[in-house]
Amino acid sequence: MNELSDLKEKEPMIPAFLVPPPFQFAWISFIKSRLGRTLILLSFSLLLPSPIPVSAEPLQEDDKKIQMKEDILRGINLLYDLEFEEAEKLFYRVVENKPDHPIGYFYVAMVSWSKLSTGFWSQDVVKEYTDRIDKTITVARKAIEKGKHDSYTYFYLGGALGFRGRFELMRQNWFSAANDAWEAIQALKTCLKMDPENKDVLLGLGSYDYYTAKLSGVLKWLTYLFFHKGSKEGGLQKLHTAAEEATYSSIESKSMLIHIYMYLEENHLKALPLVLDLGSRFRNNPRYKFFEGIIYSRLGMDGQVIKATQFMRQRSEQEASGFKAAWWVRQALYLEASRWLFHGRYSQARLSLDAILSDQDPLNDPEMIAWPLLKKGMSFDLEGERQIALQYYDQVLAMENGAGAQFLAQKFSHSPPQKDDPFLGY
Repeated sequence: MNELSDLKEKEPMIPAFLVPPPFQFAWISFIKSRLGRTLILLSFSLLLPSPIPVSAEPLQEDDKKIQMKEDILRGINLLYDLEFEEAEKLFYRVVENKPDHPIGYFYVAMVSWSKLSTGFWSQDVVKEYTDRIDKTITVARKAIEKGKHDSYTYFYLGGALGFRGRFELMRQNWFSAANDAWEAIQALKTCLKMDPENKDVLLGLGSYDYYTAKLSGVLKWLTYLFFHKGSKEGGLQKLHTAAEEATYSSIESKSMLIHIYMYLEENHLKALPLVLDLGSRFRNNPRYKFFEGIIYSRLGMDGQVIKATQFMRQRSEQEASGFKAAWWVRQALYLEASRWLFHGRYSQARLSLDAILSDQDPLNDPEMIAWPLLKKGMSFDLEGERQIALQYYDQVLAMENGAGAQFLAQKFSHSPPQKDDPFLGY
């Protein structure tokens, strides 16, 4: 019996995204804008202390299992706090302990995915991600072929295939994405059949249910492309169950729901408690404070938006690290600009965006180069200055590191954003 199979608690699913989530795919201008919005969110849809010290004494088998679980849990929290190097050390230790199981390889791949979700879209990081996710799938399949598998082998196989499928969809490789999606669903269902009490698997199954239903509601052929007829209500129910009851995927399920409610359902009252929860737990990640400000802006609570902006500026003053201090300032300016865009005060939004661009840090904060440029383009589009807007979109598309903004730039190059487009607040 594989040592993982007799663990009482379930092994974790890692965040996508710091993006959220199906971070959370492709940007095709010839499809209706509603579909484009859904696909964009699908692609975006991405956090504790220092690593556990290695014991000088040989660990007993039970101790190894406990330490492996602790390594993964701490690594996940480090990812949410954007401490990628420390998380990676822990996940590689899991690989060393379980070289023939996909568990460690999966989380190592999620370090690369988290880098992508926070704007590090260099060719090196993209290759690192694809190599790592392929390695996870290879190890899982080999374990299954040799009969050395357990329910978690299928769990991580399904997760890895799902992430690879999302990436292929971003690349507009439709049939590769569909094939990975089909195999991922089957692997997750096998995991659930082997372990019916596993609530963590509902993150993956719920995501597939919601997004395939959302997509097929726009174009029916997408149901057949994904070989899976989803249910929006059923998907949301699974995600809420995972958020409330899952042992390890609770956080990512909440993150997924945040993105769905903010950018697809536009139900900001449902998103708010989820954002406040994660923001209180992961104080080193500005994303949740940004989401909080955007939600308040959409609810017309400008006083709360100003408080969120002030919090970011105060956090900057508390940082000992110079680049982290500047990072929080840029986030405050970016929230401020997004607020002005929703209010239709486009010139004021551009003042905040220009302030960000005047203090660029491509090494540590590439996200705050491409996205402010994209938002400037959106501001000109909303003023009817289409040609100027296109120049900004082209600039983003020409960047070596588009930080994820390249997908929206491609979409808006073909179809301009509309007033109150939810992605004004992304």
